[in-house]
Amino acid sequence: MNRHLNAFIAGLALAIMILIGLFGSRFVIYLTSRVMILSIFAMGYNVLFGRTGLLSFGHAAFYAAGAYGLGLYSLHVSSHPLAGILAGIVCACLLSVLIGFFCVRHTEIYFAMLTLAFGMMVFSLIWNMRSITGGDDGLVGIMRAPIALGLVAIPIIKPQAYYFLILLLLIVSIVLIYRIHHSPFGLVLAGIRENERRVAFAGVSLKNYRLGAFVISGTFAGLAGALAALLESHAEPFSAHWSHSAAPILVTLIGGLQTFSGPIVGSVVFIVLRETIERFTHNWMLWFGLILLVIIMGFRGGIVGILSRWRK
Repeated sequence: MNRHLNAFIAGLALAIMILIGLFGSRFVIYLTSRVMILSIFAMGYNVLFGRTGLLSFGHAAFYAAGAYGLGLYSLHVSSHPLAGILAGIVCACLLSVLIGFFCVRHTEIYFAMLTLAFGMMVFSLIWNMRSITGGDDGLVGIMRAPIALGLVAIPIIKPQAYYFLILLLLIVSIVLIYRIHHSPFGLVLAGIRENERRVAFAGVSLKNYRLGAFVISGTFAGLAGALAALLESHAEPFSAHWSHSAAPILVTLIGGLQTFSGPIVGSVVFIVLRETIERFTHNWMLWFGLILLVIIMGFRGGIVGILSRWRK
C-alpha cells in the first residue's frame, strides 16, 4: 500500500514539474530550477548528515568547487556544457577526497569544526587567487552553449531547455541516492549512525565508510554548484562561504533528517518561503529565521516525518 502511494506521489510530482517546464512563466521556471538545484545539494548532503550522522559545516566548499570547476573549464578549455558539468563534478570529488581524508578520522564536534576550517580555507583561496578565480568578482560570462547531439543541438540558453536538463539530472540523482540508501553500503552507513561501536566490532572500517559517504556527498554538492553556475552564468566566491553550508542543513531539518524525500520537500519550502517574505519586507532575514525556527521546532522529524507518522 505504501509503495503504491509513494509511486503515485512521485508520478504526480513529476507530472507537475513537466507542466511547469512546458507552461510556466520565466520566473516560475527560474525559481523551480533553483529548487531542483538545492534539492540535489541537500539530498547529497543527507547521505552524510541524515544517513551517516556526520554534521559538516564545510560543504559549501564542494558546491563552489563544482561552480568554479565548470567556470574555469568553460572559459579556458571548452564551452560544452556537459563537459563543464563533468569537470565541476570531478573537481568537487577530488576536493572532497582530500578534505575527507583528514576529517573522517574524527567525529561529532571535532569533525564539524574541521570541515568548517577547511571550508573557510577554500573560501579564502577563492577570494585571494584573483588571477584564477576573479577574486570578489568571481567568474563572469559563463555561457550556456548548445548541447550537440549528433545532428541535433539543444539550445539550453533557453530557460525551458535548461530547466529540463536540470530536471533530468535531478531524476538521475534521486535514483542514484535511492540505490545508495538501499544498498549494503547504505545500510552500513545507517548502522554507523545508530551504533558505530557495534559496526566496528563487526570488522567494518569506519574511516573508509565515512570517507565514502563524505565523497559521495561532496560530489553531489559539486553537481549542484555546476548547475547553479550555468543557471546564473556566474560563479561567485560567497558560494564557498560557511554560511552557504547552512542551506542544506536547514533544508534537511525542515523536510526530515532521516527521510529520503525530506530534502526535496525542505528545498521547496525554503526557496518559496524566502522568495515570498522578500517581497513583503526589507527585514526578510529576521522573519525568515523566525518562521524557520517555528517549523523546525514545531515539526520534530521534519515535515515528511510528521506526515509519515500521521499516515501510519
